[in-house]
Amino acid sequence: MSDQELQDILTEFDLGLVFSEETSQYLTVRVPKEGLHLLMNKLKSDINLSFDYLFCLTGIDWGEELGVIYHLESTTHRHSLVVKVQTADRENPILDSVEDIWLTANFHEMEVFDFFGIKFKNHPNLKRLFLPKDWTGYPLRKDYVDTINMVVK
Repeated sequence: MSDQELQDILTEFDLGLVFSEETSQYLTVRVPKEGLHLLMNKLKSDINLSFDYLFCLTGIDWGEELGVIYHLESTTHRHSLVVKVQTADRENPILDSVEDIWLTANFHEMEVFDFFGIKFKNHPNLKRLFLPKDWTGYPLRKDYVDTINMVVK
């Protein structure tokens, strides 16, 4: 399926999706955080899409917003998609978990929580994965300061 055909199907979902103008290997779509779980569920369950493989989930700090980028693939139809979601709430960032849709999200969401502080609503066991439980802060955020270990130019 071509990127244009994918975009046409996704547009019919009427979820306020914004398609990226940037040149990329994959079609990229931005979803409002309120529509994230619904979109992801449709991406996996729609027979024409069948995005059955979440092969990458990563956190990102865009400066003003925190977010997550999902790379999806359909092993049936051999098409791929990038989904981006963000929140402007840096004090209490919360996004829906997709662990109930793709089990591979389980540890990826824990990693994003660990390093960015993004909480995933309905995650079955959200906890720090790499850093000690008593660690303060989220080291991959742009505003993170570590006076002992920080490398400064």
